[in-house]
Amino acid sequence: MTETYHLSLPLVAAAQAQKHVTLNAALAKLDALAQLRVVSAVVTTPPGGAADGQSYIVPAGASGVWAGHETQLAVFANGAWEFIQPKVGWTAWNEAEGAPVTFNGAGWGQANGAGSAGGAATLQQVVEVDHTVGSGATSTVVGAIPAQMMVTGVSGRVTSAFGGGATGWSLGVSGSSNRYGSGLGLAKNSYVLGLTGQPQAYHSDTDLILTAAGGTFSGGEVRLAIHGVILQPPAAV
Repeated sequence: MTETYHLSLPLVAAAQAQKHVTLNAALAKLDALAQLRVVSAVVTTPPGGAADGQSYIVPAGASGVWAGHETQLAVFANGAWEFIQPKVGWTAWNEAEGAPVTFNGAGWGQANGAGSAGGAATLQQVVEVDHTVGSGATSTVVGAIPAQMMVTGVSGRVTSAFGGGATGWSLGVSGSSNRYGSGLGLAKNSYVLGLTGQPQAYHSDTDLILTAAGGTFSGGEVRLAIHGVILQPPAAV
């Protein structure tokens, strides 16, 4: 046995010369894989100036020295790229997306849900958007709810107090102006907890609409989070 089973760390052989070379290689790989983080899963060209220990998931269509290593981990170590074949169930934090991803044997996908061996998954997802409120009786967050999401609710936090003569506001969608809340506060740190009575499916990108009560808006900012479930079909064969 020359490598460990799970992480393929090189082992020092009996009476081996320059043991430090093998040991340092094992430590470098362990540093990259323990508490695994990847810079990105969509960059196709090996970046110049990568720092030792930085890791990437190699996507389809990768070029240069990454070509032919799709779905593998590319780890920059000692001035060169090392490629590691992940095992089913490995999870990494994707720094670019701010979310975990898991390897299912065929590729990497969102980790926050239940999945099948064929790549199908039920994924919990939170989509967060910062919205600047304009002047008027309503303010629209264009396409805030993504297509094919089953929404369980929308939460939010006023990050800059709303101006204007409104006494409150409601949050909803076209045809249901208060689906996610009414009588909401205008002051900084006022919040929204907009649960729906039952999950609501949206089959196309859908606007969220803020509607002023008792007056109009004239500025302010709110951070909105859409909470829901996305269905992912089995992987292509």
